[in-house]
Amino acid sequence: MGNRKSAGHLAALFTIIIWGTTFISTKVLLTDFKPVEILFFRFVMGFAALFLVCPHRMKGVERKQELTFVLAGLCGICLYYLLENIALTYTMASNVGVIISVAPFFTAILSRLFLKSEGKLRANFFIGFAVAMAGALLISFNGSKLELNPVGDLLAVLAAFVWACYSILTRKISSFGYPVILTTRRTFFYGILFMAPALFLFDFEVRLERFADMTYLLNILYLGLGASALCFVTWNLAVKVLGAVRTSVYIYMVPVITVVTSVLILKEPVTWVSIMGTLLAVAGLFLSEYNGKGSGSSE
Repeated sequence: MGNRKSAGHLAALFTIIIWGTTFISTKVLLTDFKPVEILFFRFVMGFAALFLVCPHRMKGVERKQELTFVLAGLCGICLYYLLENIALTYTMASNVGVIISVAPFFTAILSRLFLKSEGKLRANFFIGFAVAMAGALLISFNGSKLELNPVGDLLAVLAAFVWACYSILTRKISSFGYPVILTTRRTFFYGILFMAPALFLFDFEVRLERFADMTYLLNILYLGLGASALCFVTWNLAVKVLGAVRTSVYIYMVPVITVVTSVLILKEPVTWVSIMGTLLAVAGLFLSEYNGKGSGSSE
């Protein structure tokens, strides 16, 4: 059981490391692609990869289970990414970065309401949340002044809430007993289906010749195969093993990974504020996880 738990934590950490670096690939692609085009291409690629890896069909899916897959696709693939991308057009990336870190709090509340298996929330979860949020604030507003933008910030809050809904739905799906690759592929299918109408609203263009540029091709492959196909499988595996709440607290690490990546790849300067923020975010994660039978344990 201990090995299984360790594998769950490693899967969550691996996922968050990849997700924390996707902003660089997205930034590169945004010079010639619209946000909705990047989204569509990466998830279609992710779906195709999962189909090639495991072409089997899921058999005996009940109507109620199917509805759970539909809602997971709507929340985790379509709405979350669309809300986040639209939020970025209204408000600063730093605001979105902090607000998305609220997702574990929403997950905890929803799990208390809808998941009996997740156990009781302890005080350490909320203390960890407060410490991690302080860290995220320090990292995101390092050297810049806080500027609130009601529309963009509200959309980011909605994105965090929608991700929490996805986490709860994923936990529910894990109880169906199907292989994780198949359940992730089915979720992708519904997500792409819901995304299709949005393509017309945002002037989607196919223009595949853009991928003749090796930089664009490698970055979309990183997003499609790594951040989508592989990472949604590893995240869903972590949720299956650890539970929705304990997995979601790894989201506190996203600002940290963004800082580290910015320093290593974009050669941005290290400041004592970002170091303090990083330490607080990591401390918040450990506080929330402290005591195996605590926050959101699925035991």
